[in-house]
Amino acid sequence: MGKVTAAPIRTAVVGFGISGKVFHAPLIAADADYSLDVIVTADPARAAEAARLYPHARIVPSPEEMFALAGDLDLVILGTPPHTHFDLAATAIAHGLHVVVDKPFVPTSAQGEELIALASDGGVQLTVFQNRRWDADFLTLKKLLRSAALGEVRTFESRFEWWRPEGFGNWRDSVSLAEGGGILHDLGAHLIDQAIQLFGPVEKSYGETANRGTNPDAADTEAFVSLLHESGVRSRLWMNGMAARVGPRFHVLGAESGYTKWGLDGQEPALAAGMSPSDPAYGVDPQESWGLLGVDGAASPVPAERGAYPEFYVQLAAALRGEGPLPVDPTGPLEVLQIIEGIHALA
Repeated sequence: MGKVTAAPIRTAVVGFGISGKVFHAPLIAADADYSLDVIVTADPARAAEAARLYPHARIVPSPEEMFALAGDLDLVILGTPPHTHFDLAATAIAHGLHVVVDKPFVPTSAQGEELIALASDGGVQLTVFQNRRWDADFLTLKKLLRSAALGEVRTFESRFEWWRPEGFGNWRDSVSLAEGGGILHDLGAHLIDQAIQLFGPVEKSYGETANRGTNPDAADTEAFVSLLHESGVRSRLWMNGMAARVGPRFHVLGAESGYTKWGLDGQEPALAAGMSPSDPAYGVDPQESWGLLGVDGAASPVPAERGAYPEFYVQLAAALRGEGPLPVDPTGPLEVLQIIEGIHALA
């Protein structure tokens, strides 16, 4: 297919759970460079909701019916559980369609390498939705690092923690490790990716995983990862859906000051509540949530950058038209997968 020349980019979203409904469909619908033409879901209630929210989209119950419409599409977005990603992406590539794969990318790095090769051979673009690169707090921390406000950074701590003892209520509670399940695979895909984006390639990695859930055969529900970057920075990352008291989202210590940020980015709950990405209030972190920069006894709040998930699709549209790089080069998520596999092999 090569680059897309016509506007808008004709798009199908596969899956209408949290990923498709909360993230992808609203971002596509709000961007004039795209048209949301097809939504795939076999769930009758979700299909009815999709039809209500996007009356101009065609709602079909299976990927097979969507692929039958491939001649009228340019882009397929996979918002389905990770064990489905490889086959769906490979089929999309075979139909000459560009592909966005939600994270976790695929269950194994070997599958990731194969998809990257298939996309290259097929002349289509393949990218991974690492949306947390556009979190407000992450963008704020990147700005602080560019300004050298902390001095030489020594350690970086990052957490995704919730108190959800009942589980997540979706595939995360049941998908096996072999199918790409587990909190390390799911949330580690974000935290490890962010750490590499901030501090560069990893020289050594170490991790711990545990299953604290009620299903002894399920994948890990809690994980810790330590990364030594080639830059000398040490990243320590925690993932836990059963944290009765959560730690700071970011805690960064430098030679001159530190930065601590509590609470998660607000874009997901805003999208889930129906806020449009074009709303002036979208992505704006309230002042009471700003992180603190300084030393003990002399720390000041840092104004947050605006969260920018829509930027992923802005950059993707440019890439599909041959006007810029992909928002996420898939070799980055592939590197993250290899780190996760190494940790699981020793855990």
